[in-house]
Amino acid sequence: MILCVDVGNTQIALGVYDGETLVRDWRMRTDPQITADELEVAFRGLLREYAKRITGVAALSTVPTLLRELRRLFDRSEVPSVIVGPGVRTGVPLLVDNPREVGTDRVVNVLAAHQRFGTACVVADFGTSTNIDVVSAKGEFLGGSLAPGIDISMDALAERAAALRVVELVLPRSVIGKNTVEALQSGALFGFAGQVDGLVRRILVELGPAAGPVTVVGTGGLAPLMEGVSDTITEYVPELTLEGLRLTYERNVRSTSVKPGSTNDPEAVSGRVAR
Repeated sequence: MILCVDVGNTQIALGVYDGETLVRDWRMRTDPQITADELEVAFRGLLREYAKRITGVAALSTVPTLLRELRRLFDRSEVPSVIVGPGVRTGVPLLVDNPREVGTDRVVNVLAAHQRFGTACVVADFGTSTNIDVVSAKGEFLGGSLAPGIDISMDALAERAAALRVVELVLPRSVIGKNTVEALQSGALFGFAGQVDGLVRRILVELGPAAGPVTVVGTGGLAPLMEGVSDTITEYVPELTLEGLRLTYERNVRSTSVKPGSTNDPEAVSGRVAR
């Protein structure tokens, strides 16, 4: 079984794969100050009976302090591990101005989307930030758009507006809110859906007919909020990042014919392979 760990700015997602099947997944709050020892205790507490069955690990972190702690944790493990970063091959050419600027989560997302749907894809990842990334029909990362996420935008609004507050993000009765809570819910859900739909439509126009069929995929912890709200997202795969980590692990560890490339490799992203 392969353990995949996605450390985001707000949450840490873990998933256990048996072959290509996601057997179980969990989410825990991200603490930028947590140590490798504390991560080990937390992971073992969540994994329980799966802990002794893990034969490999794939991980990434968008939080620099936790990237260091992840390396410390898995360096002392006996199982092969891949920390996605420089020299780790993903098979995704990064056709952008500075490949080193591209977040590892964005790379594995487009890898998984292209592998799953076999078309050009637009991936909308709803997390701390809303990332909208584009992969060509050939599997090339073309770039994307980044915007503040739903949660942090609502927190900022409640902090700066004395009469407003944080509300539960659920679908209101109508777009025209009949009270402050519903008005905030409408603005958050329909407003962010409109933002994403507008960006996706512009991306589709920019890609043009030459791109062929394009699949629009929603993922991330807040993606379920967009189901039935977004007009452009047609597929929802909450575990997309974990799936991309599994694919990266297989490319770097299970295949003896593929060796990690250098940091100048257009298919490599920042990190290393640890065994």
